[in-house]
Amino acid sequence: MSDRDRAVLAFARRTWHLSGAKERAIREQLELSPTRYYQVLNTLIDRPEALAHDPVTVNRLRRMRQARRSRR
Repeated sequence: MSDRDRAVLAFARRTWHLSGAKERAIREQLELSPTRYYQVLNTLIDRPEALAHDPVTVNRLRRMRQARRSRR
């Protein structure tokens, strides 16, 4: 995994309470647009090395993604 991949997973571990704060932090800390961040994250959580690196976060994100898909 690259440094950026590890940074994206670490960022995804955090919780956000203020509207707009997450999007601003994505731009400032990761230097990505929010759209690109979610694209990278969605691809990343399907990779076995991401699961090995941070199983709690990856499994939580996979469950959240599956719940969103099930509601559609």
